[in-house]
Formats: sequence, structure tokens, C-alpha cells
Amino acid sequence: MTHLSYSDFYQVPDLKFDIKKLREDLDSVLKKRDFNSPLGISNFGAISLNQIPDDENSIKGHNIRGIYWTIPDETGKEAVRDVPIDESKYTQLVPEFENTYFNEVYETLRKKFKLGRVRLLLKQPRSVLSWHKDPEPRLHIPIITNLGCSMVIENVAKHLPADGHVTITNNTKYHNFFNGGEQARVHLVACVLDNPFK
Repeated sequence: MTHLSYSDFYQVPDLKFDIKKLREDLDSVLKKRDFNSPLGISNFGAISLNQIPDDENSIKGHNIRGIYWTIPDETGKEAVRDVPIDESKYTQLVPEFENTYFNEVYETLRKKFKLGRVRLLLKQPRSVLSWHKDPEPRLHIPIITNLGCSMVIENVAKHLPADGHVTITNNTKYHNFFNGGEQARVHLVACVLDNPFK
């Protein structure tokens, strides 16, 4: 029997957030706005928590998603998609989050990690991300999930529960995320610029 290694999933010790407050503030945010997607992109939705200072365009269009690599067909050749993002410039909280628990979470995370973009990411029910890799790891705080949601890094799948814990995933390896449930999944996801997996 093969032993599974979860070394590409790092649960940060001694760091946990109030899931009830996260869900309450998510509900408040969703009453005012919806998830954004770059034009023509389906099954992907994001709400940006931070931006390049005083640059609203930094959280619109393809800046929501950013560069990644994929193997799109049977040739097995890697292809680059979307646009490069200078993650280090994303240092200003989007004003609508100033008086929310998300502000406290953001400030706590910034003190512990060098962050790029921080977003609320939606994965619709019965949908999956492409098989791809990103330039940097991602920090996840699941807010809404179900047992049909798992992240797959290379050949290892792991469910991330919505219990307030913080997990950093090695998105520099090929991975995807699937939501096989009938409920939308929402994670707070941050780009981590200091790679703990090196």
C-alpha cells in the first residue's frame, strides 16, 4: 500500500480565525456585490480584498486571475495563460473591507507572511479548476465548503475544512481544485511570496 504524503499542504500552527465572523462578513459583502470573473471565463469568481494603492484597475479583468501554466491537451506541452502580476504591489486593503473582520484577518496575515493578492475565491457546485501551476504558493482559509471539495496537488487530494485554520498549499506544482458538492465553495486565498516549500 502506498503511503500518501501531505507535505504540499502546510497547516500553519497557532493561527486560527473565527469562522462565524468570516461567514457573517462574507454574507454582508455578498449583499453589496457579487463575485467577478474575467470576460469569457466560466466557473471562476473572485472578490479582491487588496489592490495596488489607489489603482482600482488592479482588481479588474485579468488582474483578478493572473498568470499560470497548464497542459491543455494530449501533446503534453506546457502552455502559459493570462497575464503576469507584480504581486508585491498589492498592499492596500480595498476600502469596502475596512470595517469588517476581513481587515483584521488581512492585517494578521500581513504581519506573518509576505503577501501578494488576497481574494475571496468562489468555486461553483459541480465544477473544477484546470490542471495548472502558479508562480507562488497559496494560503487558504476555507469559509464555506462541503465534503465534496478537495484540492489535488500532483496525485494527492485533500479536503480543507472550514474551521478557521490556515493552510498554505504548494501551488507551484501542478494542481486543481474540485467542488463535487451542491453548495458553492468560498475560500479566502492569498498569494504567498516567500515560498515555504523550497
